[in-house]
Amino acid sequence: MKILITGGAGYIGSHCAEIFKEKGYEVIVVDNLSKGHEAAVGNAKFYKGNVGDEEFMYKVLGENKPDAVIHFAAYSLVGESMQKPYEYYKNNVCESMNLFHSLVRHDVKNVVFSSTAATYGQPEDGLITEKTPNAPINTYGETKLAIEKMLKWFNTAYGLNYIALRYFNVAGAHPDGHIGEDHRPETHLIPIVLQCAMGKRERMKIFGGDYPTKDGTCVRDYIHVCDLIDAHELALKHMQKTGECGVYNLGTGGGYSNLEIVETARKVTGAPIPADIIDRRPGDPPTLVASSENAEKILGWKRRYGIEDIISHAWKWHSTHPDGYKD
Repeated sequence: MKILITGGAGYIGSHCAEIFKEKGYEVIVVDNLSKGHEAAVGNAKFYKGNVGDEEFMYKVLGENKPDAVIHFAAYSLVGESMQKPYEYYKNNVCESMNLFHSLVRHDVKNVVFSSTAATYGQPEDGLITEKTPNAPINTYGETKLAIEKMLKWFNTAYGLNYIALRYFNVAGAHPDGHIGEDHRPETHLIPIVLQCAMGKRERMKIFGGDYPTKDGTCVRDYIHVCDLIDAHELALKHMQKTGECGVYNLGTGGGYSNLEIVETARKVTGAPIPADIIDRRPGDPPTLVASSENAEKILGWKRRYGIEDIISHAWKWHSTHPDGYKD
């Protein structure tokens, strides 16, 4: 089966490309390399360009005739999205619209879409289900929700099937450590903690120690990137078998506090990782944890890795690639 992966040079997309290749799929990657790294693509067939460029995509789709598309390509920095809403709507929403139009023109029927828990905003209930109201509090979340709605209407009008997967905190790396997370700048907690373990940062800053949680620090739901990719394959198979569209949360049903993450990283790395608790950061909910019951029951998804695995695999990548992909 031929799978076109957009954003396949990015963190999650590159893991998708690698794991799908390992499972015997024929993989085609499209990425403009504005955020991703060509070295992460490996030996997959690669096209450099924008998914919203319909002339470019006409060539890619015509040459490869994929059976399905997994759409990761997007800007994804929450803070940046608040400073640059035009760029985020243009890149995320408009480029996706053009991509979906190209798929309709080439009779590609199935799309798995990389969405986000940011569509929920700051829900009052700590356990989030797909029925939790969507109320994004940042441009990034708004753009992802807009794409989900667009897919619904493309399905109604053109028969483009879709499953949108709303991720929570994705972390970890390929278990053998040859690909991993390399964001510039890095804003995710686990890579930042591991940068401290490597001595690339002097100390950790933990925002807030007085939340109503087990140790006063924020609690988040962490999912291993490889478990996440398993869900994409299951979503694709389910959609191709049933033609059913839908939205699914991907998390673990449990969470870890910021201090627990630091303590686990100390255990895994053997490094002291100095950490300071400072004032709260505006807009951080105390707890965000996903119910993935629907993904488990309907898609048959089951996670394989816990938090120590996540940090161990991430550490294998970061400790052997201290400068990332060096590009």
